[in-house]
This record gives sequence, structure tokens and C-alpha cells, in this order.
Amino acid sequence: MTTALLLMDLQNTILERYGPASGDFLDRVVAAQERAEQAGLLVVLVRVKFAPGRPEISPRNKMFAAARSMSVGADDRGSEPHDRLLRGKGEVVVTKKRVSAFAGSDLEVILRSHDVTELVLGGISTGGVVLSTVREAADRDYALTVLEDLCLDADEEVHRVLTQKVFPRQAEVIASADWRP
Repeated sequence: MTTALLLMDLQNTILERYGPASGDFLDRVVAAQERAEQAGLLVVLVRVKFAPGRPEISPRNKMFAAARSMSVGADDRGSEPHDRLLRGKGEVVVTKKRVSAFAGSDLEVILRSHDVTELVLGGISTGGVVLSTVREAADRDYALTVLEDLCLDADEEVHRVLTQKVFPRQAEVIASADWRP
């Protein structure tokens, strides 16, 4: 079984929303990324990014409609993965256009080209990209592990319910310190 570590939506603009709390979180993410690199695993950094003018966003899309009026440009630093994750150690950056890491991206092609059958997931938010990617990856028959402490959500109750009650139906849910690549 070939494994890939997916670190999702850990880009500058999103991490800034969590303020100082993102410091310890980012330390754990980097530690897991280092372990994955040392084990020779594929590390995929997934980001959400739109073209100038955001033509991909429908006004009917409640989640992304607010992004249509944002003043930041499509090529600004805010959409880039955090600098601590861009380590130059073979990580791949995938750009998506919707909530799931698979939606509007070339993730599936990359995973197939590396014969990946198992995904280890972390990201912001638990109720957004992590939930959508767990569901879609399970439907695509990937073996799944969610690193519970590498997921953040603005709503702690949503995070708790998903990691303790929903995700275990389709994934192993563990702390990042317990993950052995």
C-alpha cells in the first residue's frame, strides 16, 4: 500500500484567521510532514485558488460566494501554502476549485501516477475540506487516516462530532504523534 500525506487548505489567508492558535497547530503539521518526508511518502499541499475575477464561483454557491467580492488578487500570497510547508523536499502543490481536494484539481491523476492507495489527511477546516475529502476519498476506495490534531475548525463542536463520530465510519482517526508513516 502506497501512502500520501494530504495537507489541505493550509494557506496563508486561512491560517491567519486562526491567529496565535495556528502556531502550535502548524508545529504539529510540520512535524508530521517531516516524518512523511523521511519515510519517502508523497506530500501533497492542497490549496483553493481562483482565476482573476473568480469566474469559477457561482453566486448560488453559499460557501464561495463571499470570495467573489474579496479584494485580494488571484495570484496573491494569501492563496499560497504557508512558507513552513513549502520545504522543497518534493511536496506537490495541487489547486482545487471547490471544497473537496478532488474537486476541480488534478489530485486523482497525481495519486494514480504514484500508485497511492492510502491517504493521511489534515487541514482546515474539519467541517469543510476534511469532511468533503474524507467522503469523496472513501467513495474512491482509498484507505483513510485522519490526523485529528492536524484538523482545525472554527466550531469546536463540529470538529469533535466529525472526528469522534462521523470520520471513524470511513477512516482511522488518530493523533499525529501516534501516526507512524
